[in-house]
Amino acid sequence: MTTMNKIRLALAAAALTFTTTTATLAQAPLKIGYTSVDYVLSQMPESKQIESDLKAYSSQLEAQLKSKIADYQTKAEAYQKGASAMTEVVRADKEKELTGLQGSIQEFQRSADNSLQQKQQTLLKPALDKLQKTIDAVATENGYTYVLNSDGASPVLLHGPKEGDISDMILKKMGVTPGAAQAPAAAPAKTTPAAPTAAPAGNTAKKGKKK
Repeated sequence: MTTMNKIRLALAAAALTFTTTTATLAQAPLKIGYTSVDYVLSQMPESKQIESDLKAYSSQLEAQLKSKIADYQTKAEAYQKGASAMTEVVRADKEKELTGLQGSIQEFQRSADNSLQQKQQTLLKPALDKLQKTIDAVATENGYTYVLNSDGASPVLLHGPKEGDISDMILKKMGVTPGAAQAPAAAPAKTTPAAPTAAPAGNTAKKGKKK
């Protein structure tokens, strides 16, 4: 499952698990409806812009990481070529620098992954707020006591009649024609390249000395 869908489902499950209307069980008959939050989000026009903004942000992070990796590789190659002619002090300094660069790259990659997820949440929040308000309005207008979410890793709704599905009603309330929009391609879970995993420079130098 892609990161975009994971974020959609996680936020949807937290924010849109159910909605109550002003009616209570004591005041009106129980009427339950359900919707697929993921489906409705994919149909909303905001979805394409969210995907575009997320892709642009991901590309920026990827470019920064590639630059860090290129710098590391250049310095690592220079070290390998000149290690035999270096003094112990210079060699140790170079190895320390390379180890530091490796750590910096790995830390940046972790930070970039977290930053990407936070960006997704920020971009999705206005759409989710709009969806929540629309669900509230549709539920009130049509007398639904509860509206459940039918998708997610652990859906709140496991079974329900077709007439209880109010997804299309929600879309029409927002002025969206159900099924007219194509769900945008979700961003990859990881758009940044892997950090260097080669053995520490110091180990390579010691092997060379033994030979």
